[in-house]
Amino acid sequence: MVLAAAGAAFYSARPAPARILPAPSAGVPAVRGAIHVHSTHSDGSGDPASIAAAAARAGLNFVIFTDHGDATRQPDEPRYIDGVLCIDAIELSTDHGHVVALGLPRVPYPLGGEARDVLDDIARLGGFAIAAHIDSPKADLQWSDRVTALGGIEWLNADSEWRDESFSSLARALFMYPVYGTAALTALLDRPVSVLERWDALTAERRIVAIAASDAHARLGLRNLGEPEGSGSALHVPSYENTFRMFSNVLPSATLSGDARQDAEVVLSAIREGRLYSVIDGLAGPGTLSFTATSGTTTVSFGDVLPNADAATVLRVSIQGPEDAQLILIKDGEVLETSTGATLERIVTGAPAVYRAEVSLPGAPGDPAVPWMVSNPIYVGRASAEPIAAAQSPPSSTFAFQYRDGPASAWTVEHSPESLGAIDEIKTVTGQQLSLRYALGGNASSSAFTAFVMPAGADLPSYDRLMFTGRADHPIRMSVQIRERGGAAGQRWHRSIYLEPTAREITVSFGDMLPRGETSQPRPVLANVESVLFVLDTVNTPLGGNGTLWLDDVKYAK
Repeated sequence: MVLAAAGAAFYSARPAPARILPAPSAGVPAVRGAIHVHSTHSDGSGDPASIAAAAARAGLNFVIFTDHGDATRQPDEPRYIDGVLCIDAIELSTDHGHVVALGLPRVPYPLGGEARDVLDDIARLGGFAIAAHIDSPKADLQWSDRVTALGGIEWLNADSEWRDESFSSLARALFMYPVYGTAALTALLDRPVSVLERWDALTAERRIVAIAASDAHARLGLRNLGEPEGSGSALHVPSYENTFRMFSNVLPSATLSGDARQDAEVVLSAIREGRLYSVIDGLAGPGTLSFTATSGTTTVSFGDVLPNADAATVLRVSIQGPEDAQLILIKDGEVLETSTGATLERIVTGAPAVYRAEVSLPGAPGDPAVPWMVSNPIYVGRASAEPIAAAQSPPSSTFAFQYRDGPASAWTVEHSPESLGAIDEIKTVTGQQLSLRYALGGNASSSAFTAFVMPAGADLPSYDRLMFTGRADHPIRMSVQIRERGGAAGQRWHRSIYLEPTAREITVSFGDMLPRGETSQPRPVLANVESVLFVLDTVNTPLGGNGTLWLDDVKYAK
């Protein structure tokens, strides 16, 4: 009797099934898909073929795979499997959280380290960076970088949504999942308030695309408290299909031709431009959302810029959905107007502003309730939606040369036991330069490195930056460090830089350097700095990696 009563109590709060809506009245159904999906290439339980089959059963048109890695693996070519476009991307780990990189080719060195450097590499190589699970309840998954310009964020992440639930709520969902499937998962959703507030704040500065991320693994470890990582026993839940049925990203202006490579470019371009909205299919479907801004003869939609803010602008939100849906127009993060029904219109004029739309449904889960649909913004009154230019440092006018045509007799090499380094001075057309040869050896736990060390000298405290001309025999990322006296290895601060075969002048501001390991203060005391180091290590160089870099005109500047 007690067990029966407990079971009845559990099921008395059974999740509501998705509301089945009439099919859209006209036109070809919009392209829908899942972004941020893991397969057996990393910590997912399904291979790409089985995942594509699950996506097809869920009615999706595309899946973007984002297996963990360092981007040195050649990405798979776009392909259609079971009628679903499969696009290979990657999830990278940085010192400040995880980032999903779309459209990234195979890279010449491992991507990792500080977020600002990883994002710089992604942009330079033509990729698009989306910060993953930025406010995850799990601290080491949060995106902690608040400075570097991102391409996008995950406004909703399925992995984050269950982490803030109570034990009883999770137990109920797990108990009900075999019967109710997607409905049990949808019941765990709520409005990610802090993420949406952060997104609204960022759009005041630059275009920030927002997506709904499945973060699907179909794997819950039994030995690591439900985490998908690890090689131990696991439950293959929630299934890919049920996760895909929970929510999707809709590309209303995209048209697929059947050519996988061409269609992948269409999908990735739509995401980059923010031409999409998200819909919680586990609440109701199929539903469609239209959001436009019209000024004179110009009409724009999701992700677009409408330059003229002075003229009257008509904002229009419309849906095909239930009659009790509430349409919400948001301006600069604040609710501007709401309306119940199929259409909301508002005429606006005045200062530049960012507008986006949400649609909510009565009885949606969560406290506060998760929105049914979320649009990307329209940027009214801007020349573009690109980042606002940051103030530039004044040009240097005073210099103190530390190396210029030699000699470099005071320079030394430090390295881990199985790594090597050598310094040579070579003749050039205009004089001499330093040739620095390195090779990293050892194993994964040996902290392999090679460092070329220049005495700081007495001039450094009077200057605010280091400048030099540098190049390398192949593209590399290396760490420029300054080291204070004290301790076995001294306290160090660093800034990562990129070198390539073409020589160019590099500037490293001492104020941009961040601690490397533990330090007694966040910024170095320049009067205490004893050496400047040029370091190759396994953050961006693989074990066995070797090469040569050349430095010249090394100087302090201000």
